Amino acid sequence: MGILKLENVGYRYKDATKDTYVFNNINYEFEQGKIYAIRGKSGSGKTTLLSLLTGLEKCTNGRVLYEGKDLTKMNLDKYRNTDIGIVFQSYNLLPRLTAIENIILSIDVSGIKIKDKRKKALELIKNVGLSEKHGKRKILKLSGGEQQRIAIARSLSYNPKIIIADEPTGNLDTDTENEILKIFETLAKKENKCIIIVTHSQNVCNKVDIVYELGNEDSLVSKK
Repeated sequence: MGILKLENVGYRYKDATKDTYVFNNINYEFEQGKIYAIRGKSGSGKTTLLSLLTGLEKCTNGRVLYEGKDLTKMNLDKYRNTDIGIVFQSYNLLPRLTAIENIILSIDVSGIKIKDKRKKALELIKNVGLSEKHGKRKILKLSGGEQQRIAIARSLSYNPKIIIADEPTGNLDTDTENEILKIFETLAKKENKCIIIVTHSQNVCNKVDIVYELGNEDSLVSKK
């Protein structure tokens, strides 16, 4: 059984007519140690699906299960702060803080106990291919690729089992995109994390294990 599962999931906006769904009857399963891509045309509901996976929205039909537990019956703040890490296209880092301070803030929010938070932050920064020098810089002094690496490091600060990334390479050139994908591959294959990437990039889809496509009747487009 996968760590995260969608069972007959459907979603419609509150003011929509009864039969007008953004999507319906979605059955996806996500396992640890694999990288997944979710793609679809504009308006297919990719962002909405991420909101369901992170517990920010509730399904109209069906349910989302984490380790067999219905998200609606879980402590969602704890789920988002300890079980899943989220990486955004726009990075969502605090520009007035240094890279290290951004990661320490994430550790504080999660509530996990770490004796030396600065040491942990530096360890995470080095794990995504950056140096202590990068860690001491304010966010706006870093390139887009460097900011995205810090965003990934921040998402790992409480060691979640799942990383959900929303267009994480959308603002990056192809070479930098490939570097980010290598980080995700290491997290999946060596650290047994489940990586879920929403993307428009064919390059990303070519390199993941499984591709799901919203709006496709078969849902599962490809599997390596």
